[in-house]
Amino acid sequence: MMLARTLRRRLAASERGATMVEFALLAPVLLTLIMGIFDMGYNIYATILLNGSIQRAARESTLESATAKANAIDQIVTSAVRDISPSAAITFSRKAYTNFSDVSEPEDFTDVNNDGTCDNGEPYEDVNGNGTWDQDRGIDGMGGARDAVLYTVTVRYPRVFPIANLIGLPPYFETQAQTVLRNQPYGDQTVKVTVKNCT
Repeated sequence: MMLARTLRRRLAASERGATMVEFALLAPVLLTLIMGIFDMGYNIYATILLNGSIQRAARESTLESATAKANAIDQIVTSAVRDISPSAAITFSRKAYTNFSDVSEPEDFTDVNNDGTCDNGEPYEDVNGNGTWDQDRGIDGMGGARDAVLYTVTVRYPRVFPIANLIGLPPYFETQAQTVLRNQPYGDQTVKVTVKNCT
């Protein structure tokens, strides 16, 4: 009986194994933090790589012969992205504008009834020639000479580290890069603005 009490006191006073218990409590937090840092670093690296490759590809897009080489220009970006994320989904978009100041701007209209929307037969400039007033006056494609072209690339890939489910992040990471460059002056601009009425 005395031996049992002594043994209990020794076990109660013993600190052997405390380190293992502390490690077991802290390890999941530490591993989650480390994986989160790796995930964030990987995504930042992918975004920087995308921005660099889109700048290089966009410079190629300003040449007169770029229209015939659009797929080859997009392949520059695709190759750079696939080097670090082979299963990434990549989408490309190009919109041409007459000037840099027109990028992502709505088509001009006369707001006769002062309601802030183009409606009720109000006149507008159909810059992109599609027959309706648009919130973005850009024309899809690479445009013509002297046009400012907004080149946008969106990349979506599954997260590399299994941290997303643990902390409530989406399983896919999406990043987008954009650049605007003016086409070289190899000819006249082809945009013809017509005035129409809103419906």
